[in-house]
Amino acid sequence: MRKIFLVLVAICLVTGLEKVYAGDQLAAGLKLSTLGPGAEAILKLNHNFNARVGGNGFSHNYNGTQGDIEYGLDLKLLSFSFLADWFPFKQGLRLSGGLIINENKLDMTAKSNANYHIGNVTYSAAQAGTVTGRVDFNKVAPYAGIGWGNPFGKNSNWSINFDLGVMFQGSPHVDLSANGTLANNAAFLTELDREKDNVRDDVKKYQYYPVAAIGVTYKF
Repeated sequence: MRKIFLVLVAICLVTGLEKVYAGDQLAAGLKLSTLGPGAEAILKLNHNFNARVGGNGFSHNYNGTQGDIEYGLDLKLLSFSFLADWFPFKQGLRLSGGLIINENKLDMTAKSNANYHIGNVTYSAAQAGTVTGRVDFNKVAPYAGIGWGNPFGKNSNWSINFDLGVMFQGSPHVDLSANGTLANNAAFLTELDREKDNVRDDVKKYQYYPVAAIGVTYKF
């Protein structure tokens, strides 16, 4: 996935340099987003279209319940966007679409407990051992949204922009494992699979991930 990202970045940089040398304009921006804080480069293609390449990242540790188990959760947001903006009017309203390289994930480690309710059965700490898991989604996710702001639509070099859209990242992928005395027991593994389904039900709403962002850009 990283190789694909590097290839795409190289293509965008080459295309961008060609446009800049041809007399077109380039802008860079910083933003706060539900994908995490990030930065982006914006290239003016013509009076109605811009191209954007950006990256966002954020991490956060907290406690929460997934399925029937309380976990220590490690949320890691990391994404790279390749978007096109269409400005149908002279004002700054834009329609945006493209792809997001989606490395977002949630790592889970069960909190210490005397017993664990896994699937439909309660197990002792020794039987279950340490329960760990991960939730992630499709690595390439389409994006569609609307926004306001065009860094090339004003005389000022500085501008503010807004985005509101959805990243379609697909159904969640859930992995759970345990290392207790029943780790290789067929009946235990069946209940662990049921627990995966419980976690999947908890997070399936995020297959449509809302993206809201506000940022500032500087036109060169």
